[in-house]
Amino acid sequence: LLSVILCSLATQVSHDGRAITIDGERRIILSGSIHYPRSTTEMWPDLIKKAKEGGLDAIETYVFWNAHEPIRRQYDFTGNLDLIRFIKTVQDEGLYVVLRIGPYVCAEWNFGGFPVWLNNLPGVELRTVNTVYMNEMQNFTSLIVDMVKQENLFASQGGPIIIAQIENEYGNIMSTYGDAGKAYVNWCANMAESLDIGVPWIMCQQSDAPQPMINTCNGFYCDNFTPNNPNSPKMWTENWTGWFKFWGGKNPLRTAEDVAYAVARFYQTGGTFQNYYMYHGGTNFGRTAGGPYITTSYDYDAPLNEYGGLNQPKYGHLKELHDVLHSIEKTLTYGNISSIDFGNSVYATIYALNGSSSCFFGNTNSTSDATIKYQGVDYTIPAWSVSILPDCKKEAYNTAKVNTQTSVMEMKTNGAENEPSALKWVWRDEQVKQTVVHGKGQISASHLVDQKVTNDVSDYLWYMTSVKLEKKDPIWSRNMTLRVNGTGQVMHAYINGDYLGSQWATSGVFNYVFEKKIKPKHGTNQISLLSATVGLQNYGAEFEKIRTGLPGPIEIIGRKGDETIIKDLSSHKWSYQVGLKGLDNKFFNTNNSADHHWKSQDLPTNRMMTWYKTTFKAPIGEEPVVVDMQGLGKGLAWVNGNSLGRYWPSYVADVDGCSAEPCDYRGSYDSTKCVWNCGQPTQRWYHVPRSFMNEDVNELVLFEEFGGNPSLVSFQTVRPGTVCGSAYENREMELSCEGRQISDIKFAGFGDVRGSCGAAFQKGTCESKNDAMSILVQACVGKERCVVTASEGIFGSTNCEDGISKRLVVEAVC
Repeated sequence: LLSVILCSLATQVSHDGRAITIDGERRIILSGSIHYPRSTTEMWPDLIKKAKEGGLDAIETYVFWNAHEPIRRQYDFTGNLDLIRFIKTVQDEGLYVVLRIGPYVCAEWNFGGFPVWLNNLPGVELRTVNTVYMNEMQNFTSLIVDMVKQENLFASQGGPIIIAQIENEYGNIMSTYGDAGKAYVNWCANMAESLDIGVPWIMCQQSDAPQPMINTCNGFYCDNFTPNNPNSPKMWTENWTGWFKFWGGKNPLRTAEDVAYAVARFYQTGGTFQNYYMYHGGTNFGRTAGGPYITTSYDYDAPLNEYGGLNQPKYGHLKELHDVLHSIEKTLTYGNISSIDFGNSVYATIYALNGSSSCFFGNTNSTSDATIKYQGVDYTIPAWSVSILPDCKKEAYNTAKVNTQTSVMEMKTNGAENEPSALKWVWRDEQVKQTVVHGKGQISASHLVDQKVTNDVSDYLWYMTSVKLEKKDPIWSRNMTLRVNGTGQVMHAYINGDYLGSQWATSGVFNYVFEKKIKPKHGTNQISLLSATVGLQNYGAEFEKIRTGLPGPIEIIGRKGDETIIKDLSSHKWSYQVGLKGLDNKFFNTNNSADHHWKSQDLPTNRMMTWYKTTFKAPIGEEPVVVDMQGLGKGLAWVNGNSLGRYWPSYVADVDGCSAEPCDYRGSYDSTKCVWNCGQPTQRWYHVPRSFMNEDVNELVLFEEFGGNPSLVSFQTVRPGTVCGSAYENREMELSCEGRQISDIKFAGFGDVRGSCGAAFQKGTCESKNDAMSILVQACVGKERCVVTASEGIFGSTNCEDGISKRLVVEAVC
């Protein structure tokens, strides 16, 4: 009986060259990536609900091997790592799931999602035909599949998972592995098929994916992608909605118009499945950020921002597109396809079914608008845009015409107390003196080790050795230096207990040479070097072979006139100490047994290797909370023992490359286009989920590695400050302050308004007869939400010439 019931509940998923088929019906699938460890369990229902309201059919997520198996054969699926709970939360909202098991994920995640202990197994080679690696990969993949099967979560069991992925973007780097790479891909496919999950398997960026694997596309644009088998649907697993930030980098922006254009082009050219990467990026809590040098924030300029709020206009503009695409789903998946080339990069695609038809008019020219005649009617298509006409007569949507509000977010000071003056700090020393003087570690070796040998249990590893120098030594001189070749990516040097200096890599160049003048003493000299990683490499062929830490050589150099003598210390006996005392003793935990060692007097600032602690009241309300780290150097932060991740506000982005002009969405996007935040800290605000905080007193602990001033730290809330409505003629303009009232209208105009939200709007060459400002004040002020139609019936006639696109533009204050 149970078998009969399960069979009746099962969802049949298949595919052909046109579409994914679910229970006998061809479907287009709109999906979005939300990574469960990058948010909290309390955030999941709201994120998934907003994704559904935004028009998505499915949620796509990676499975993070290093998070779930941090120690070999010791597993963690608790809290934010509760994969099964996440999938069921998606199911509860009525959405499908795409499960990207990998188990290599990339994802700007530490070490690409591989546990570092995997790299340290004897005889292992990653991502190739290697018995040690394949046994471990199969063990973890089987573990995930079995867990999911036990909960009946595959569609074939009546669950929400309609697609699964094995491996990830291997085709990008496969050539490095030669014939072994091809054999490995075949093994992956066979292993996956043997797990018998009853839904299709995909391999993204794998042009030679063996059947029955479906190869898919990742990128900013995938309209020209063609699967390697005519019976496979055209699938886009990663539509990059923005880009990630790295320390020292600027903030990337990908416009709503360009993302919408890419999606519409994809479905115009026969696409069937499209996934936003990311739909919600979230936060790299703890030490999960990879790279190296990828920031704690993983906002990704996604439709849902880091804190779970709406990133407008991207969220709303895409929602309108999803609604239009869903309205013509049957025609797209069953209709006959024809096309017309109008020349000058303008194309029409017509989907016809049962006497009705739907049209896409695409203009891929990046500079020139186009006017075409179709069935006796003229249509104007702006440059770099797609118009969708569900009935091939009336335009329902154009990717370049944004009819949704833009929200400019602001940081609001904590209403619970007067910060930062209210924060009373205590402090304590990391006490590196004992380590750097005695040089005694946990292990020793007569060579320099790769920092990954520690299984990445900490960012920090001490390299310590002693060297005996006498006046009679040939190297002895008044001009001696210590030279270190590092890839750490940060290093602090000490000699005989005294601080010598620090150096760190610049973004994108992770090999550096540190060289400082030293004054050694006669006899034994103690050299202690602290290496600090900032996320391990997560992408590239054989990325695991990139050395981390201090690979050497490490040398003492003596110079006498034109003579240079080098003493290589690389093969000396080195002692290694993993971590720091404060981390080992968990200074960041509340009610720590060593609390009495904290000092309240003589609070030091700009002091390296120092711990700070304070208490604060949770900000009033339910708005997302951030902590402003301005004034600090580099380090780690915890709230009530929960890690907020690495902070580094002293790392300032370059001053060049930003523009005061609004971003031109036209033309191909890349991560260097439309950047902003030049000359400012790469990341200043750090997300503090409300689930990390108590209702009354909370504790913030900082470990300051570089030296900073904690007295500037404050807690703030994030909310829309300015909202701007935009609607083309005869469309509705909607404004919302998301729970608060509209307090004022700063600008309103109906005509060919110029400018952008947050900058200065200006009336153009023509405007309406009636005063738009007074109309909007009457309609919106004092309300949380208002809707006004952009029409001459409301605003009066305009003096606009024929051919000018009129729109209503409003800037309001929340």
